Amino acid sequence: MTSQAIDSHPFSARVFYDADCRLCIAGARRFARVLARRRVALVPLQSPGASTELGIAGGQLLSEMRLSLDDGKTFGGAAAVVEIARRIWWAWPLWALSRVPGAMRPMAAAYRWVARHRSCATGACDSARRDVQLRGLLPLLILPAVALLVASWLPRWGFMWAMAFALYAGSKWLTYCQALAGGGVANRLRKLGYLFAWPGMDAAAFLFGADPVARPSRSEWMAATLKTLFGATLTWVVARTALPLNPWLAGWLGMIGLVFVLHFGTFHLLSLGWRRLGVAAMPVMRNPLRSTSLAEFWGRRWNTAFHELASRFTFRPLLPAVGVIGATLLVFVVSGVIHELVISVPARGGYGLPTGYFLLQGLGVAGERTRIGRRLGLGHGWRGWLFTVIVTAGPAFWLFSPLFIRHVILPMLAVIGATPGHL
Repeated sequence: MTSQAIDSHPFSARVFYDADCRLCIAGARRFARVLARRRVALVPLQSPGASTELGIAGGQLLSEMRLSLDDGKTFGGAAAVVEIARRIWWAWPLWALSRVPGAMRPMAAAYRWVARHRSCATGACDSARRDVQLRGLLPLLILPAVALLVASWLPRWGFMWAMAFALYAGSKWLTYCQALAGGGVANRLRKLGYLFAWPGMDAAAFLFGADPVARPSRSEWMAATLKTLFGATLTWVVARTALPLNPWLAGWLGMIGLVFVLHFGTFHLLSLGWRRLGVAAMPVMRNPLRSTSLAEFWGRRWNTAFHELASRFTFRPLLPAVGVIGATLLVFVVSGVIHELVISVPARGGYGLPTGYFLLQGLGVAGERTRIGRRLGLGHGWRGWLFTVIVTAGPAFWLFSPLFIRHVILPMLAVIGATPGHL
């Protein structure tokens, strides 16, 4: 926006941004109209007199964006962002969140991290790809921090879902931004569908896939429906019946039932609906009981959405530095840490068990590829199937500890009406 335009409008505030930074320029262009409607002007920090108006020495001028109000007040960095959010109805929740005691600290830290890594110290950012990565990573940094901040206000099961959604939404946005950075063109329906109506993480295939997609058969529709009904029965009938006999068993049954309702049933129905429209949206669960190796189970059949993320953002970047086995083990460690956030932290106990579980899975994957593992047939056939079942199901109580079942799952089942209460 030019200085002439600024002088001809009764603006009540001015946002100063770095006009030599591609990330900053892209943000200014994106929000120019939104801010103009709220009488907020955009002005480069490099403009004559900016340093004097803001009262900031030239060496510090480009360290962060600034907001200057006509009453003389100025805000910088994250404080400027939330003050701007207060003026925009759809961004107002961000400002409200910033009023929570302690909330500004992680927001300011996230802003400083982005500012440090935008590579504008020499007057220009590294590349458009770098900008996209920063924009994509920001929600993944902020949303889990927000979930932690509001944890004390939520029941334990509510915090579990809040953290799970924060990690999911941040990852979804990251994959979306990277896919668009590739230069493909997607229509609005696919964009909205990928962000809000599809749990998978292969953004490029969903948004830009042009190959013909086979229409799903009636038998597949029937199978997805039956899995959903089975999960609902397990959760709202069988778990209720089991509660007086054994609350721990009821918790497990209800939890398994919800996995069937969501991952095996509802997500499969969504896949069928999108494929019916010609979109490449394969199920995230692909008959995991047919796996004849741990590598097949975790890599191609169980929760392929997470596998897509782990492969793209952990395994491939680490592969040149630590090799196949090292990268594989680190992927499972990362998975363990994520499950600590979603399971151990809400349960307030059992710390380290989810990480131990996934580390065991990683060692199992590595072991079945060794000479001894191949000689024993651990990666194929009935022996591989049996080995997979034992390693994944045997230590499952490490992943879902009794504390998690008692303090998170059973109260949640009571709230959703699956059980009349818990013991």
